[in-house]
Amino acid sequence: MRAAVVRAFDAPPRFDTFPTPIPSGEHEVLVDVLAAGLHPRVRSAANGSHYTSDGTLPLVPGIDAVGRTPQGELLYFAAPDAALGTMAEHAVVDRRRAITLPTGTDPAAVAAAMNPGMSSWVALRRRVSLPPGGSVLVMGATGNAGQLAVQIAKHLGAARVIGAGRDPRRLDLLKSLGADEVVRLDDSDSDSDSDSRSGSGSGSGSGSGSGSDDVAERLARAAADVDVVIDYLWGRPTEQAMPALLTARSDRSKALAWVQIGSMAGQDITLPSYLLRAANLNIMGSGQGSLTTAGIIAELPSLAAEIASGALAVDPLPMPLDQVEQAWNTPTAPGQRLVLTPSQR
Repeated sequence: MRAAVVRAFDAPPRFDTFPTPIPSGEHEVLVDVLAAGLHPRVRSAANGSHYTSDGTLPLVPGIDAVGRTPQGELLYFAAPDAALGTMAEHAVVDRRRAITLPTGTDPAAVAAAMNPGMSSWVALRRRVSLPPGGSVLVMGATGNAGQLAVQIAKHLGAARVIGAGRDPRRLDLLKSLGADEVVRLDDSDSDSDSDSRSGSGSGSGSGSGSGSDDVAERLARAAADVDVVIDYLWGRPTEQAMPALLTARSDRSKALAWVQIGSMAGQDITLPSYLLRAANLNIMGSGQGSLTTAGIIAELPSLAAEIASGALAVDPLPMPLDQVEQAWNTPTAPGQRLVLTPSQR
């Protein structure tokens, strides 16, 4: 079969030949792949930097996809952590890691949204309990997963959602996706974040020259009393945000669930010990290992149904599989997700 193939971790995949996989278990079936999302998780596996990577080469990247069985059934499926991924003409699907999609579902939309969407969907349904009318802060809301997290938090009942990120264009987009407030996570003075305060309209907090203190102050004003933080950033932004939010809370005994999902801004933080004593802070992760595969798969049908119905805004950018090298370096507009589709034969 033809596939995207990684033969070196320091080079993008190339369109090449690869042995067609063969189903070997009672739950396995060979499908024609229709669409596979080019997620950050896919990139990190392809360059060997993901924590699940064992250094095996060559490999076919891709961690999930939409495919069709010989009987015509449309499936969304997650691939195991192995050298044989989903960016190929064919893939073996373990039916225990797959769900059936409704007739008429757009494969590209599902392939684009399921992976980034499930991070917050699973976190808010399996890792934390969002109280009725609760509030959520999304750290890293300007990324694709963060934009979906804003929508998903609203969809799951959050009365108030605050999106925090660096890119002013993407912050503007968050408002149309349901964010009640946005906070700009940099130290620059700009008119574009004049409405990122907590609805008071005061723009004097930014541009005072105090740098990171301004970021902390903006976060504290906007999100001090949130119930849940969905954190795709970690690193310095989290180091700024944690003390700012916790020390500004009107009731520090009120639980704050901090759900660590990504580390786009850094792998580590310095956590002052007093924060764990001075406030009711609960830090947890959500991802492979902190949840069972069965638990994650159980949440996928409801998420897929929301994507298929159009309840969540999705903007896939399909590219043919034979253009994988070009796709690897193709820039995307705010909200877009690249999706590779097999070449037509």
